Amino acid sequence: MFSTRRIQVQSLALLLAAALLPACSPGQGGSTPTGGPSASPSSSATSSPQPSGSPSADAETSVPAPAPEPSPAPSGPGKGNAELAIIVVPAEGEPETSYTLVCADGVPAAESVHPAADAACAALKENAGLLSPSAPATDRACTEQYGGPQKATVTGVVDGVPVDAAFSRTNGCEISAWDAAKDVLGAAGGA
Repeated sequence: MFSTRRIQVQSLALLLAAALLPACSPGQGGSTPTGGPSASPSSSATSSPQPSGSPSADAETSVPAPAPEPSPAPSGPGKGNAELAIIVVPAEGEPETSYTLVCADGVPAAESVHPAADAACAALKENAGLLSPSAPATDRACTEQYGGPQKATVTGVVDGVPVDAAFSRTNGCEISAWDAAKDVLGAAGGA
């Protein structure tokens, strides 16, 4: 009696697997079953085959994958083309300083209003990802040091890649990112 029951259960499992196989096969349409082996055998084992490309009656709709995060500009040499708005706040309550930096092939354009436009454009051509600091990793240790109250924001485009970066000097990692971008941040950006 035990072996007969076991054979019946194995046969039912094989039938279910065969019925769900087209939904899991590439190019067959349908969706991937979400219930796995413990899914209820509802109507999929007894329903008529669905036309290719249409999900079975009991298939759950799949949730689309999240959009990929925009990739940061690659570090290393770039084309040196940029259009940036730079705002530096020396300290809370103090007036901000604004700059405009426009570079073409690593050379500042006439509309640039920046105290060190030559150095800033050269820095962006040397390292296209300079203004795309990576998000701080949770396992990355940053020294607990204070570099000053300065804050800066840089928005615009570098070599066709949008830039929206914020800088401060509140710990060792942020001070390092600030120092790397100091030519772009301008004279008011210094510590």
